[in-house]
Amino acid sequence: MSILFINASPNKEGNTARLASKLLSGKEYETLNLIDYKIYAYGQNYSDDQFDEVIEKIRKADTIVVGSLLYWHNICGLLRNFLDRCYGPVRQGEFSGKNLYFIMQGASPEKWQLEACEFTMSRYAGLYGFDYKGMVTNSKEAELKQL
Repeated sequence: MSILFINASPNKEGNTARLASKLLSGKEYETLNLIDYKIYAYGQNYSDDQFDEVIEKIRKADTIVVGSLLYWHNICGLLRNFLDRCYGPVRQGEFSGKNLYFIMQGASPEKWQLEACEFTMSRYAGLYGFDYKGMVTNSKEAELKQL
């Protein structure tokens, strides 16, 4: 089973990455830091856009773990932009058979903020066919949900 961790935090080795390492403890996985890729906004077309590279890595993996920090009451902009870009190039149900876990990391998120993030990611998973395995928000949850 191949596992891809998509880290949407601009801090490559911060709390989001640490939480992923707890969830993925003992597993071999590849980390893709969205901050390292040029993914332009929906509707922009530039020759150095790397959106397709990220999608290709998702196509090759069996399990995807997406991590975001809580930023302005929801998922961070890097992740939001990536999700927006999937609309159109990714076919509905295209990732059927793949598992998707979501890591939401924040200092003290309120319940409504976590619910908004969970709603976004579960809808994304449903649209593109992922088997959504839920959200992890702290170390205890990561240990309980370990892959």
